[in-house]
Amino acid sequence: MTRALPVVRLRVPTHEDAFAWHRVFGDPEVMEFLGGHPAELSFYEELTARQRRHDAALGFCLWTLTDGGDRVAGFTGAQPWEREWGPTGEIEIGWRLGREHWGKGYATEAARQTLERLRAAGVRDVVAMVDARNERSAAVTRRLGMRLAETFVRPESGREAHCYRLAL
Repeated sequence: MTRALPVVRLRVPTHEDAFAWHRVFGDPEVMEFLGGHPAELSFYEELTARQRRHDAALGFCLWTLTDGGDRVAGFTGAQPWEREWGPTGEIEIGWRLGREHWGKGYATEAARQTLERLRAAGVRDVVAMVDARNERSAAVTRRLGMRLAETFVRPESGREAHCYRLAL
């Protein structure tokens, strides 16, 4: 029996979404592979503002992901990889969900919608940077048809990160 796909909606993040992201990502388990501790509200205020700029300039961003009941579940989308290490300048697809939405197909379905939007925007290929220990995110990359291409060491933590690639 096939599990029904969850209802997900992606929209450009609003200023109010900074508060929702701060709340949803306030769980140390959600942040386990992203430094291990929740970020301050000001981080999400800047992040949502940057995503609005990305959407205006590029036609894509990290979109707010809502579930069927229009509750904010997290984000899924894409943005340029702007760090000096890793796939600098390439378009990275990514996702982060609140723990209550884990294991239900939200990340995969939202990432599939993201890939469709990126194709429509003319993006030719994407990468996903995943902490080597994050099996849940690695599983999403495999469901999307991505392939492990490179391994990097994160300079800030010394942890291994896997770079998955997919041609669109």
